[in-house]
Amino acid sequence: MSTLQQRIAALPAERLAGMRRGIEKEGLRVLPAGGLALTPHPLALGSALTHPCITTDYSESQIELITGAHAGVEGCLDELTQIHQYVLRTLGDAGGEMLWVSSMPCGLPTDETIPIGRYGNSHIGRAKSIYRMGLAHRYGRRMQTISGIHYNWSLPGVTSEEYFALIRNFRRHAFVLLYLFGASPALCPCFVQGRTHGLQPMGDGREALYLPHATSLRMGRLGYQSDAQASLNVSYNGLSGYADSLHEALTRPYPAYEAIGIRNIGGDYNQLGTSLLQIENEFYGTIRPKRTVRRGERPLHALRERGVEYVEVRLMDLDPFESVGITAATMRLLDVFLLHCLLTDSPPDTPQEIAECKHNQHQTAERGRESGLLLQRRGQPVPLTEWAAQVLDGCAPIAAALDQAQGGQDYGAALRQARAVLADSAQAPSARVLAAMQAQPGCGFEAFSFALSAKARDHLLALPWSAQQQAHYEALAARSLAEQKDIEAQDQLPFEEWRQQYMDPRQLQA
Repeated sequence: MSTLQQRIAALPAERLAGMRRGIEKEGLRVLPAGGLALTPHPLALGSALTHPCITTDYSESQIELITGAHAGVEGCLDELTQIHQYVLRTLGDAGGEMLWVSSMPCGLPTDETIPIGRYGNSHIGRAKSIYRMGLAHRYGRRMQTISGIHYNWSLPGVTSEEYFALIRNFRRHAFVLLYLFGASPALCPCFVQGRTHGLQPMGDGREALYLPHATSLRMGRLGYQSDAQASLNVSYNGLSGYADSLHEALTRPYPAYEAIGIRNIGGDYNQLGTSLLQIENEFYGTIRPKRTVRRGERPLHALRERGVEYVEVRLMDLDPFESVGITAATMRLLDVFLLHCLLTDSPPDTPQEIAECKHNQHQTAERGRESGLLLQRRGQPVPLTEWAAQVLDGCAPIAAALDQAQGGQDYGAALRQARAVLADSAQAPSARVLAAMQAQPGCGFEAFSFALSAKARDHLLALPWSAQQQAHYEALAARSLAEQKDIEAQDQLPFEEWRQQYMDPRQLQA
């Protein structure tokens, strides 16, 4: 019996049954005729500051849907579906807006016209908006309109050090998920207007730009990237090293951001601070260690004080062919993959390996389906498909153990589906996106995504919906608005004094 099989056998069934997963799914609101909706976050959806299921991400136009932590994949997917149903019904009543099904954005207005998220007049609400203004100054608003799915995952009894071992293996093998599930090989030309991009025109190039073997432009050099953050060498070899490197980024002044200043000449806020990172959420990564925070608490303080509670997988594109952006089979493959990352040996990372991980991410994002593509592993070239097959082979006993513990064959089926995509890249979502775009007149990215957005809306609105479900979500919305008012009434300090206290480096300590 291999070491991996021994570790699987040593996992009690009740621990496997305690596995939890939740989803945070972003999506742009688009107008019935196409284009970004510039209207405020609908009041009927509740408060974006306090609603447990429905908020906004960067923009007022970018809705984020959040499920609870679920013991079962189907229960999680059911809740995600119901939240979609309520949102789309509400948008329909208010003028027929839709949710964009693609990760790369729809047609965008000028950068300064993209509306930044607003969260009311409380200090914490104002801080959230100022943080987003800082992102606009630092990276531009277009980059922030990219959307994805975050998969939050935990297993009982896992220590912080074990979660960091999982994270190191995840970063080593993240290219597998980009290959299997990347779904953003093309984009609207408006997204890269005025930028050097290296993309190829599809058709006459007016309606779409793409790379022929790309899997996820969202996770490549045109997506969530920052030259400033490229200087960060964040260690994942343990909680203390990770916390220390993040602490430095949160407190180190950065000249380009000092030049922007905290406030402009008129007194309005440009950003929360002038350090390399304003707050912890600004740090981009394919996966994050997480701990639930208390109101007003800094995430780094929570991590240092109480340890890692779960991991947040951040590299998943929206699947435009699925009405809610993800399938049960994809979620099961993620469960298996994360358990594989947890249970296999995970040596400490090195600066050289960290550089290899970034190289492999960019290569897979931009060229992943290219025949014979080589990645770097410990200084040696290795074919992507060969390495990915080894990872999936290692997942087989884990899928079998989960099927045995839960009954059925769903995990094994999800793994077989992944192997089929690896064997035939034409089955990958990224290849299917390009094929569908090339099959339509004009080869337009917007036309392709708009048609699928309308199809997803119609499918979700046709599903059964009860008066009890409607009343439940209306009550959540009303409660969230009342909670926002309560928070706004509690603020006592002048905002600038509160901001200085919140940004004080001492708030980052355990």
